[in-house]
Amino acid sequence: MSDEKHLEALRTYWKANQCLPSYAGICEVVGLKSKSGVFELVGRLVEAGFIERVGRRLAPTRKFFGRPLVASVRAGLPEPATDEGIEILYIDDYLVDDPNRTVLCKVRGDSMTGAGLLAGDIVVVERNAVTRPNDIVVANVDGELTVKTLKVTATGSYYLEAANPAYPAIHPKGSLEIIGVVVGSFRRIRK
Repeated sequence: MSDEKHLEALRTYWKANQCLPSYAGICEVVGLKSKSGVFELVGRLVEAGFIERVGRRLAPTRKFFGRPLVASVRAGLPEPATDEGIEILYIDDYLVDDPNRTVLCKVRGDSMTGAGLLAGDIVVVERNAVTRPNDIVVANVDGELTVKTLKVTATGSYYLEAANPAYPAIHPKGSLEIIGVVVGSFRRIRK
């Protein structure tokens, strides 16, 4: 079994247990027969930057969680495949600018379908971000939470607009507090 296959087995173990196995457990997880084989494997994975030794335990590094970005795919008509090379993408690096100000919210309802946000999607929200008109925001309007597009009237009053014509604009009767700006979203297609 190659180091890549061993790494896959360790990632699967991590997903199920949120920790890496002990050295003895690695034998079972990756199918090695000897502890010396495990020590050699761990040495190679440490040297490659996938795991690190923390005291007597093993811990994943940032590289452990990287995902290969293998190609770009056309959403229109098919085009010939190209060998673009493999780049490693870190999802947090792509979606999270400041982890201390970032929260996730689950979308309910269909008022933002025109903006590509569907019920069940997870939006990545940066709290305390500078907001501008036309930003998609999570807001507390008159004591209720919603995700909408921030708009401003000619007189300078802010309101919220849905991205579905079936829903009216929301003009606050009392208060409008912007919780954060939506900087990205993701959804699970297949369960």
